[in-house]
Amino acid sequence: MSERKKALITGGNTGIGKVIAETLAEEYDVAINYISQEEEAEDLKKELEEQGAAVLLIKADVSNFDDCTKMFDEIKSTWGGLDLLVNNAGITKDNLILRMSPEDFQGVIDVNLTGTFYCMKLASRMMSKKRSGKIISITSIVGLHGNIGQTNYAASKAGVIGMTKTLAKELAGRNVTVNAIAPGFIRTAMTDQLKDEIKEGLLSTIPMKKFGEAKDVAKVCAFLASEDADYITGQVLSVDGGMNI
Repeated sequence: MSERKKALITGGNTGIGKVIAETLAEEYDVAINYISQEEEAEDLKKELEEQGAAVLLIKADVSNFDDCTKMFDEIKSTWGGLDLLVNNAGITKDNLILRMSPEDFQGVIDVNLTGTFYCMKLASRMMSKKRSGKIISITSIVGLHGNIGQTNYAASKAGVIGMTKTLAKELAGRNVTVNAIAPGFIRTAMTDQLKDEIKEGLLSTIPMKKFGEAKDVAKVCAFLASEDADYITGQVLSVDGGMNI
């Protein structure tokens, strides 16, 4: 059996999650959770296996506790345990609060906040037993400062920060660290499609005057997952080009 450590990345088949999976696969075997875009998940599995990583693809809705339980059971039965959890799965359903439906508010909370709680809970049980592990959650600068049209998203990401700090205190005695990363505006397929005037408006809010790259987030994730960060817990690291100054 491989001696490589084992990591789970939720929402790991596309976007920032994919780049995190690619980065971690240099040292970890990876379980990639996804809910849609199965073809992309299969392609990523093939890519990472060619790099030498063992890969589990697990289709599961993180907002469903039974799905999460089955996902962690599969990891336990296949690998015996988990060394790293990266809570990356998330959705947006933006609108001004006057127009935001209760369903759109709750839907974002269910995935981004409750889903993270479920995975934290199940990973904590696994890691506490062996008295080692790391939990990293991808939150957002929106969770720190808010953003017009994102009441639901801001609430969910602020909640993840609160859970991170609380769980860090609960698990510190078990040698399990719990941290979060708060990305700012990261260049993705979505931002590439924005009109030039919108991009310029966004860039004007960033002291470094440029969008971040997914690899910028992935590298911070890899650092927090490494032994170099063994004495860091309960922290929120902003990757935002200076927006949090």
